[in-house]
Amino acid sequence: MFNRYPHQLSGGQKQRVMIAMAMCCQPSLLICDEPTTALDVTVQKTILELIKELQQLQNMGVIFITHDLGVVAEIADRVAIMYKGEIVEQGDKRSIFDNAQHPYTKALIACRPALHPKGEKLPVVSDFLNKKEGETEIRKPPSRQANVYSEVLMNVEKLRVQFPAKTNILGKALSYNTAVDDVSFQILKGETLGLVGESGCGKTTLERTLLRLIEPTSGKIIYDGNDITQLDKEQVKALRKNVQLIFQDPYSSLNQRLTIGTALEEPMKVAGVESSAKKRRDRAAELLEKVNLSPAMLRRYPHEFSGGQRQRIVIARALGLNPNFIVCDESVSALDVSVQAQVLNLLNELKKDLGLTLLFISHDLSVVRYMSDRIMVMNKGQIIESGRAEDIYLRPQSDYTKKLLSSIPKIVPQA
Repeated sequence: MFNRYPHQLSGGQKQRVMIAMAMCCQPSLLICDEPTTALDVTVQKTILELIKELQQLQNMGVIFITHDLGVVAEIADRVAIMYKGEIVEQGDKRSIFDNAQHPYTKALIACRPALHPKGEKLPVVSDFLNKKEGETEIRKPPSRQANVYSEVLMNVEKLRVQFPAKTNILGKALSYNTAVDDVSFQILKGETLGLVGESGCGKTTLERTLLRLIEPTSGKIIYDGNDITQLDKEQVKALRKNVQLIFQDPYSSLNQRLTIGTALEEPMKVAGVESSAKKRRDRAAELLEKVNLSPAMLRRYPHEFSGGQRQRIVIARALGLNPNFIVCDESVSALDVSVQAQVLNLLNELKKDLGLTLLFISHDLSVVRYMSDRIMVMNKGQIIESGRAEDIYLRPQSDYTKKLLSSIPKIVPQA
């Protein structure tokens, strides 16, 4: 590793290098600022174990900053809850989780998708902060029965994606790395299909191939009756109106030099949606209202919005071309639990209102379980297990899936 550059390392390896840099001076206090946010659950578990081991070896104090309450329960001795610049509650770990006093702390604990069945609207912070005196529970609509989907929107047959691993002096490939290895599955119209797996398992390559951002080596992708692997450039451009992508990072997925209005109108202009600038502006205002933002924000720039607001803007941009299939690529992993609840509620509402089909990719299995009708588990380029979300989460069959589930940090009640 010593002679490698950062781009040659995985996310987990980079994080361990950063820990080594922080530890090399043998500090008495280590401040960890969201060190596991972008990591899959197995790498996260390794990082947490490493920090605890180093802490014990050097008798070091640790301030661990995170929005993941499961991680807090895993690593912390004492917890401090911060809201609007103030510590609103603090105490030992069990007293905070078993007997929270402040409404904001109660909201953070209640917002977690792991506590709610699919179809039940997640509570958000405002539900607790605005609760009237005497109310003891947040009123939630009853969970809906699982929907039954039958019509196939996308059929993937023996899809393989390879990249050159070694080339000769003329640039001819001598060997290949296989990122997606003979994968076959179906996505049904109107459903949410979850895709989980560790970093480097091939999730992103598969997603980008389905969107024709990466060319497949072999196999077929039948979308709405047509094999999109055979489309020419103009046909792919037309396909873009129907398939859209919501990116992981709400901070880097918006151009900082463009106003929100321009960012929303740009894809419409490129795709030829709406005939005039005025109609595109009206459509942009309508999209902001759809994601619970004010049309008055069209003239603002990205830096004037919070992370949750930016993610809603990115969702609005994806809806601008009236797609029927959207890929959510780790679209809530960078958000804190309360904002995450808002975005997940929004996605469910839009899915119901617009009849969208979602491919939901995440390393957070509790979020995938809450959002998905079915789940696929990917490892080393292959789909090793798939089935109903509840079956995969509660009754996994493969050892790999069991390993992923066992790595999830849990808030364990006091015995």
